[in-house]
Amino acid sequence: MYCVCKDHIELSIDKFVDEYEDAPDVVDLRETQFANWDPPIKCELCDEPASYLVV
Repeated sequence: MYCVCKDHIELSIDKFVDEYEDAPDVVDLRETQFANWDPPIKCELCDEPASYLVV
């Protein structure tokens, strides 16, 4: 699972496929609310705001 910005979405998808050998689901964090989880504010790969969840 990766929480990333728009600039790192392709890299995180590639990493997911390499690790799990399957296509991930991509969730727009601006349009989705989670009942029991707060997504990170910043991208895991830089200091930009996290916009997508790759899972």
